[in-house]
Amino acid sequence: MHEDDLTPPAGYSAVPPEPASEQWVHAEPRRFGGRAKLLSWIGAIVGLLLLVLLAVYLSHNAASSSGGGQGGGRHRGGGGGGGGRGGGGPGGAAQPTTVGTAKAATADLPITAEALGTVTPAATVTVIPQVSGTITQILFREGQLVHKGQTVAIIDPRPYHALLLQAQGALIRDKAQLENARILLGRDQTLLKQDSIARQDVDTQAALVHQLEGTIVVDQGAVQTAQINVGFTNIVSPVAGRIGLRVVDIGNYIAAGTTTGVAVVTTLQPIDVEFAIPQQQAPAIQKRVAQGANIPAIALDSTRTTTLDTGRFSTLNNQVDPTTGTIKGKARFGNGNFQLFPSQFVNVRLTIDTVANAVTVSPSAVRSGPDGSFVWLLKPDRSVTERKVKTGVQTADKVQITDGLAVGDTVITDGGDRLTEGAKVSLPGDKPAAGGKGGGRHRRSGGAG
Repeated sequence: MHEDDLTPPAGYSAVPPEPASEQWVHAEPRRFGGRAKLLSWIGAIVGLLLLVLLAVYLSHNAASSSGGGQGGGRHRGGGGGGGGRGGGGPGGAAQPTTVGTAKAATADLPITAEALGTVTPAATVTVIPQVSGTITQILFREGQLVHKGQTVAIIDPRPYHALLLQAQGALIRDKAQLENARILLGRDQTLLKQDSIARQDVDTQAALVHQLEGTIVVDQGAVQTAQINVGFTNIVSPVAGRIGLRVVDIGNYIAAGTTTGVAVVTTLQPIDVEFAIPQQQAPAIQKRVAQGANIPAIALDSTRTTTLDTGRFSTLNNQVDPTTGTIKGKARFGNGNFQLFPSQFVNVRLTIDTVANAVTVSPSAVRSGPDGSFVWLLKPDRSVTERKVKTGVQTADKVQITDGLAVGDTVITDGGDRLTEGAKVSLPGDKPAAGGKGGGRHRRSGGAG
């Protein structure tokens, strides 16, 4: 190695240069001028506009390609004139709306009134003893059906038999006295004719006879009272019905006229249902009652699906409740199967009248518009037209048409929301249009070519 190799090259300095980072740290930051800022804003706005235009172009191109793809397929399939026929056929126009239809027909429609009612027994009687005494027998079971006049309990009758004997004995005694007084009066009257007795004695004897006759009447009343009391020792049901829970037992002493009584009997056959109807329906019911018609009534359960019993309308109350605007009514039911129970809530349906041979359609066929009710009428050429109608009585599945339709007219029941005046429709049983099949054949032939 030579000495020249150890000599540093020219321009070499032993002091190392400062790092570049330290030069940038100490350098003052460069600021943009006003013109540079304006250009940057303009560039940003232009870029945003280009993005918006690109998005609109792409979306329009996608829609055109989807619509033109179908048309293009048809043009390619038919070629030339064939493509023109395909575009004008059913494939190029809007397809007819599939609808459901029904014909207007005649039917008997009932005019009904429905209300919520409460079952009310025809009679509810507390069996109260008429005499006091000790209960010796209980002749009923709780919940048993009893007949009118059936004995349900017995009070010890011996004290009342004794009172009856006393009354009968007094009657016999007074009858004997009356008989003796009458004999004496007859003798006195004979002596008076012979002028052998004073008239005053005869009149006194006659008054005694009348007095004893009154005593006999009193005695007869006492005997009848004692007999009635003896009969009251047998406590009987005053009405027919179902007997409730007993409140006394054998050996209890019960007083005459006690409010709790022995038991309560409720009449279940027949039974009534009380209900309230709007006052607007009262005139129609009163009109039918004045004509002597029997208005049928049906008692339904809470769901209005099960018939509990059938009966007839009884009467309306004599005034309207001003707080509710309703009037109370009552219907009577036979309750042969004991389906109605006191205080039970039921739905009552009254058939006030019946409209015979009414023109009816399905409720789904009648629609509401700005000018009132209307239906879509189906023409023979499978087009529809709007027909204004007037409705009457309506039931769950039928509506009376009083004006605007005739029997046999075909109306739209399903799909009417999508129709316009003169629109073409198709029925569920219709076959596809012939143009659609032709287009398919053109497409197959075009593909083969």
